[in-house]
Amino acid sequence: MDPFQKVISIVPTTKVLSLMDEFREFAFKGNFINVAIGVVIGGAFSKVVEALVKSILMPFVSLFTPVEKGYAGWTFVFNGVEIPYGVFLGEVINFLIVAAAMFFFIVKFLGWMMNVKKEEPVVVLTKQEELLIEIRDLLKAKAS
Repeated sequence: MDPFQKVISIVPTTKVLSLMDEFREFAFKGNFINVAIGVVIGGAFSKVVEALVKSILMPFVSLFTPVEKGYAGWTFVFNGVEIPYGVFLGEVINFLIVAAAMFFFIVKFLGWMMNVKKEEPVVVLTKQEELLIEIRDLLKAKAS
């Protein structure tokens, strides 16, 4: 089919209706609840990672650069203005850990789980089906 015919054959009203149907199916067939549960679990996971970063990782890093308030006390002065960058650095590390954990869990682990091949049953062809396949192959070879 010519690509321009595909563009011409698109009817906007059917596209909108199909989008509404997809949303209705998403919202009322359990997927919406699954997403809500995922958001709650993601929020809890984020809190755990935040505690890991603020309570363990950043204080460990603070051992190497002693400051009175730990990493929260890391600042630099620019034109007489004190700019605290330690808290920002902690939040950046927090984000990177959450993003890496989500990437490895969602993209890699779940992607691997979804792609685990299940053995497909071996299909035994009847004599008629084998002959039909032979005829089809011969006709293809003759046509080209």
